[in-house]
Amino acid sequence: MYINAMGYYVPSERVHNDYFFSLNGLSSDWIFQRTGIKTRSRVSEGENTFTMGKEAVERAIGRLPYPVNSIDLIISAGYTTQDTVGTLAHIIQRDFNIENAASLMISSACSSCVNAIEIVEGYFATNKAERALIICSENNSYYNDDSDPKSGHLWGDAAVAFFISKEAFSENDPEILSVITRGLGHIGKGPEGVYLSPRQGNIEMTNGKDIFINATRFMVDAINSAIKKVNVQLNELDYIIAHQANMRIVSNVLHHLDFPEDKSLNNIHKYGNTGSASAFLVMMENEDKFQKGNLVGITVFGGGYSSGATLIKF
Repeated sequence: MYINAMGYYVPSERVHNDYFFSLNGLSSDWIFQRTGIKTRSRVSEGENTFTMGKEAVERAIGRLPYPVNSIDLIISAGYTTQDTVGTLAHIIQRDFNIENAASLMISSACSSCVNAIEIVEGYFATNKAERALIICSENNSYYNDDSDPKSGHLWGDAAVAFFISKEAFSENDPEILSVITRGLGHIGKGPEGVYLSPRQGNIEMTNGKDIFINATRFMVDAINSAIKKVNVQLNELDYIIAHQANMRIVSNVLHHLDFPEDKSLNNIHKYGNTGSASAFLVMMENEDKFQKGNLVGITVFGGGYSSGATLIKF
C-alpha cells in the first residue's frame, strides 16, 4: 500500500497551562513536568470535527495524483464524532462528490487511525477497493471538562487525512510496509481506563497509572511486532513516532526499546493529546525531515484498551 497525499489541520487557538490554575489548582510547571504539554490546540467558534476533517482533506487533495471522486473507500476514524449517523465519512462523500465509495466510521479510541489502515489493507487484499481515504478528526474540547484535575488539561483538537492506493502512483509515494493492531479490552482497567459518555459526563481518564503501564508495554510490543513482520531490525528505523498522550509515556517507550530520543518526533508540547490524529499529525508536520528510504515506525495505544503500529518507508 502507498500513501499518495497527506493533509492536516490544527486550529489556530492555543490554551496555555496557566489557564487551568484557577479551575483546578494545577500549576503550569506541574502540568508540563507530568505531561510535557505547554499549550493545547482548540477549535474556534464554528469549528468542529467535521470542519477540521474537511479542511484536512482539502489540503491533501492539492497533492493528489488522481481525481478525488475516483476513490472507492472512505473511513473516518476516531471517537469524538459530531454525528454518529451522518458520519464524517458521509459528509466527505457528499461534499466532494465521491459517488462510488464505501463509507464508514470506526473507533478504537486513540489507535483508530492504525485500525483504519488495517481495514484498508483488508479491502485491498479482497479486491473490494483500490484507492482509499482515511480521515481522523478529534474535537476533544467539545467533550472535555477543563476543570477535571485528572485529565481536563490533556486534550487538543486536530485532524489528519491521507489517501492510500493499492499500487504506487509515484516513486516518491511512501510505502506502508506493515500494519498490526490488537484489542486489549481484557487487560488491566480496559474499557474503564478512559471513557466518554456524553449524557453522563465528559471525556475522562480516571486510571492514569494503569494507562501508563499498559500504554508503555503495548506500544513497545506493537512496534516490535510490526517490524518483525517484515524482517526489519529496530536499529534500522530512522524515526519512531509514538501516540502523543503523555511525554513520560513516550520517554518510557523509548527507554524500553533502547531507542535514541533524538530519533523520536513529537508535538505534544504544542497541541496536547489530539487523540487518533496525534501520531500521524507528527508524521505530516515532519515530512520534510524524511529522506528517500527512511523507515518511520508509528506505535499507538487507545483507551478501551487497544494498540497498533505501522511501518512506513519514505
